[in-house]
Amino acid sequence: MTGRVLVIGVGNPFRRDDGAGPAVVEALRARGERSAVLAVSDGDPGRLMELWSPADTVVVAEALRSPAGCPGRLHTVRAGRAASLAAATASTHGLGLAETMALAAALDRLPNELIVHAVEGVDFTAGVGLTSPVRAALPGLVRLVTASMRTVCPPHGRQ
Repeated sequence: MTGRVLVIGVGNPFRRDDGAGPAVVEALRARGERSAVLAVSDGDPGRLMELWSPADTVVVAEALRSPAGCPGRLHTVRAGRAASLAAATASTHGLGLAETMALAAALDRLPNELIVHAVEGVDFTAGVGLTSPVRAALPGLVRLVTASMRTVCPPHGRQ
């Protein structure tokens, strides 16, 4: 997959705001995005590491729960900050993305570049549909993911 970007939407669309990551991938598919490989994951560490193993650059979109509690606030984190993310936030997945990144680093299974764009969610209970703050932040989350994709793989004619 050299030279291509993998975008992974992490989450579960049947757990309200946890569906933000998959919603980003849906938005990119709807506009016909072709400069990246698009995938959705439930966040299982083994499956995530397998999914990103052939990729040079991985951009992850997901929702997180933060002790600061500011629903809709956007965050960008690179793999190097995994430990601090693990301490400061909580994922809705059994082993969170930050712990998965730390495990992948220990196993030398991190991609060359890993960027996580996340939105703070408020409701992770069973149900369909994002809450108002997360739905309002979704276009910004898509823009962050797109900007990361373009930085690595600019559209034809630009470099």
